[in-house]
Amino acid sequence: MTGLGTITIAGKDVSRLGLGTMRLTGPGTWGAPPDPGEALAVLRAAVHEHGISHIDTADAYGPHIAEDLIRDALHPYPGHVLIATKVGMVRPGPNVWKPLGRPDYLRAAVEGSLRRLGTETLDLCYLHRVDPLVPLRDQLGELAAMQREGKIRHIGLSKVTSGQVRDALGIVEVAAVQNVLHVEERHDPVLELCQGRGIPYVPYRPLNAGRLAGTYGIASALRWLTRLEHTAPIPGTSSTKHLAEIVTACTA
Repeated sequence: MTGLGTITIAGKDVSRLGLGTMRLTGPGTWGAPPDPGEALAVLRAAVHEHGISHIDTADAYGPHIAEDLIRDALHPYPGHVLIATKVGMVRPGPNVWKPLGRPDYLRAAVEGSLRRLGTETLDLCYLHRVDPLVPLRDQLGELAAMQREGKIRHIGLSKVTSGQVRDALGIVEVAAVQNVLHVEERHDPVLELCQGRGIPYVPYRPLNAGRLAGTYGIASALRWLTRLEHTAPIPGTSSTKHLAEIVTACTA
């Protein structure tokens, strides 16, 4: 386990430092990575060498590539490891992202993630984006239906406003929220709402795609986040060397 301690997310005590997997795909978060062997090595090193037990992914990464890599690298999954994925985003092309929250699509997406990850239940499934063209109750209602069916264990939200979180709490139990938060974007009203409700807050892009490492240093950038209550940052990398630098900076 990393020196960052633990946090409970979706019923599991996991390392406070997680690993985001968006950068394990090709340019534009599209297609296979340039070095698939290194991508697999990053995942294995995170769990088996560095004690990271919170792996974050999405069906849109690749699309589908990151989930395939996770299965190839880590299946069967150790019981203490949380694999969190997201549905509700389609990828027309490289660097293009579009919310799609129709209930039939969300159901198909969950089934696809279950198949790619090789599991009968998703530990934590986020609504990747709220689709403004579909009532939130319909989007979360479909995820809740699959939760009752045993296909999803816990439901999360990604890139949401405080109002959307409050609306969601009237529909489902929210297990975690993912938003952008880092030393140069440190004011998110959703964080205070999550702290007040005891909901884990998962900052994605905590190093702003690596740009903050040179300005602040990896340790300073990540430690600012981990000093906040209920936060669990998920920096991403495509390099085992860089992963080791992140872990060392956070445990020194």
